[in-house]
Amino acid sequence: MSVEPERLQKVMARAGVASRRKSEELIAAGRVRVNGDVVTEMGVQVRPGLDRIEVDGEPIGAPEALAYYLLYKPMGYLSTVRDPHGQRVAAELVPDEARLYPVGRLDQDSEGLLLFTNDGELALRLTHPRYAHDKEYRVLIRGELSSAQVQRLETGIPLEGKARPARAEVKRLGEGWAWRGEPVPPGARWVGLVLREGHKRQIREMLQAVGIGVRRLIRVRMGNLILGDLEPGQGRHLTDAEVRDLCRLVGLA
Repeated sequence: MSVEPERLQKVMARAGVASRRKSEELIAAGRVRVNGDVVTEMGVQVRPGLDRIEVDGEPIGAPEALAYYLLYKPMGYLSTVRDPHGQRVAAELVPDEARLYPVGRLDQDSEGLLLFTNDGELALRLTHPRYAHDKEYRVLIRGELSSAQVQRLETGIPLEGKARPARAEVKRLGEGWAWRGEPVPPGARWVGLVLREGHKRQIREMLQAVGIGVRRLIRVRMGNLILGDLEPGQGRHLTDAEVRDLCRLVGLA
């Protein structure tokens, strides 16, 4: 039987031992054995299901099948798997047939597309700044964006703690545009923003820097995945075609 070798930390993460980063820490600490030998170096290749892998003397289970679930995260939910303070978490809305983790974050007071997967390599390439994949949002703002404010957003705004100015592509949606036909509050307007890298609360901080407040923020696209007609709290598994397209987008076989 031919089994394609994979990196040890990736196999450990897929088996539910820990995240890939934490698995690397376990390896470096000398707590992992492969076929009886202690492994402390990164990059070691193993054959899932054939090589015996042990952590602290206990064999790990078989790697879980890769799964991909697209969720419309509602407002009020944290983009985490669990919260020590008992707040609602988005993982509660994901089917539990596999242990899936969110790809990136959406603020508790933001909503929209949130991808869950146990494919660590895909998650890394979707979120790491060096890959710069689009993330598109619909934002209900207070007031109107002037041409000067749009220029500042697109040219780049320095944000505290960030080495490079934060940039966003601004899409004007037309006067009267409304999210799914919902009434637009007086004095408010919807705009579209596209980020190619991002950090926590970046859109809110950028708009605040140009004097604009945010009433509602919805992520509608990540790479080639779109929110579609899902309602808050609803989700679906990606199709095989979507997974293939997503892997091609991020440069994975």
